[in-house]
Amino acid sequence: MDLRIFTEPQQGATYDDILAVAKATEDLGFDAFFRSDHFMAMGGEGLPGPTDAWLTLAGLARETSRIKLGTLVTSATFRHPGLLAIQVAQVDQMSGGRVELGLGAGWYAQEHSAYGVPFPAKRFGLLEEQLEIITGLWGTPVGERYSFAGTHYTLEDSPALPKPVQSPVPVIVGGNGPRRTPALAARFATEFNAAFPEIADIAPMFARVRAACDDAGRNADELIYSTALVLCVGRDEAEFVKRAAAIGREPAELREHGVAGTVSEAVARLGELAEAGAERVYLQVLDMADLDHLDLVAREVATGL
Repeated sequence: MDLRIFTEPQQGATYDDILAVAKATEDLGFDAFFRSDHFMAMGGEGLPGPTDAWLTLAGLARETSRIKLGTLVTSATFRHPGLLAIQVAQVDQMSGGRVELGLGAGWYAQEHSAYGVPFPAKRFGLLEEQLEIITGLWGTPVGERYSFAGTHYTLEDSPALPKPVQSPVPVIVGGNGPRRTPALAARFATEFNAAFPEIADIAPMFARVRAACDDAGRNADELIYSTALVLCVGRDEAEFVKRAAAIGREPAELREHGVAGTVSEAVARLGELAEAGAERVYLQVLDMADLDHLDLVAREVATGL
């Protein structure tokens, strides 16, 4: 099972804070470092303020050498798809082909109003067209042109440059919708992610995506099936409770919904996720100053799988 570190820098982190976690992620043998793409904290002041996801990943691309780098997830409301395709392709070049794009419809209305970003009531169409445009631009052969005419976007005679190193760049689609999201994943994604679901819902969510692949005539095994859950692990009960308090969460709630508890409990939960069909788990790290937490997971949880 791939274990990836997933952070929420909008809750309060500088670039140097993020870099420290990314370097620990690489040094400790985790598969990837991912971050959210938000511009406003969910509770609290979020000091010193937000960092842009793709500017951050561009920096990390030059300061790491092995780990995959990506977003879980970039909001379709934040960037024009043509510009996003350029940004992601450039960061992929800067990293030597280590970038993955998680793309979603967006949900946090308050951050949009705070920074003057339009937040339409209906966003699924934006997401669908963005996925078609971005993958279309990357997939257009050098020397050819790309055009697109949709409800939300029009591209005319684009040179479809630059090209990423990877062909294709992995695209992650996720969501809890029972019909439209699985169909979107079957059409465009290399990975489907179940983000913060109830544990019992994970296997049915994966089954719906597999069924959508069958309907689309795609081999369902071509996709990677992943989930994202909060991480909070201690060497013993006292350390676990201390870490839970540091992120403002109740121990019982963390045990129910996350990869949480003692080392043996975390190993058991990851085994449960594997049985549900998860091939990859994004471990949401909420205390970015607690690098010992990552060390514990790498040395005692990952080795126990």
